[in-house]
Amino acid sequence: MNRTPLIAGNWKMYKTVGDAERYIQALLPRVAGLEGVEIAIATPYTALAAMVDSTRGSRVGVYAQNMHEAAEGAFTGEISAPMLVELDVAGVVIGHSERRQYFAENDRAVSLKVAAALQAGLLPILCVGETEEERLAGDTERKLRHQVQEGLEHTPPERIAEVAIAYEPIWAIGTGRVATPDQAQEAASFVRALVGALRAGVDDQVRVLYGGSVNAANAAELLALPDVDGALVGGASLDAESFAAIAAAARERTR
Repeated sequence: MNRTPLIAGNWKMYKTVGDAERYIQALLPRVAGLEGVEIAIATPYTALAAMVDSTRGSRVGVYAQNMHEAAEGAFTGEISAPMLVELDVAGVVIGHSERRQYFAENDRAVSLKVAAALQAGLLPILCVGETEEERLAGDTERKLRHQVQEGLEHTPPERIAEVAIAYEPIWAIGTGRVATPDQAQEAASFVRALVGALRAGVDDQVRVLYGGSVNAANAAELLALPDVDGALVGGASLDAESFAAIAAAARERTR
């Protein structure tokens, strides 16, 4: 396995620019020696430029939490891929369950965003995952199959390997509940198989992340799973020490 682990912190709607500057000064020394791990923070739009400047030359990349699929247009309040690229943003989280739930983001928009991000040179993290009701009804695989296939519909097959896919069971996001290692591995393996069905050989290249109440205490166990190549971290990423500990756990996977 030669997939570089990716640990991405999704700050959601937290941290002013001042908060972000204090955070990054605490984080950078803690992750400076973590070779073999890709580290990213997905900040609010207002902090992107400041974080790009403050992380230059470091091990930390800066991602956006969303973007519009069009390069420009009459879309009040939206941000395009070229705008992110101009700031030297490295990637973007796409299709997070909160975007789908609260802002009616549908699979078609997600698919177009993934393709637009790749075309612009951004690394997309495509989020997929089931609700608690869907899991209890035995519909986890159906939901994942739909979201992965729809989410990658507009992505050229030869570029699928560049997309990181984050499996985030909705019932575990921000709840303190976390998927068991068996549940996380089963879902990650299924996602990998779905990608392999779209293009032969891609399943060994694409990075599958786990997200959903990941913290410093459970990260090592989750990141040791054979089909989990990193984590999309929510609440625990808001604390520099905690986030650095999760990144350190990912380094152990590469040894």
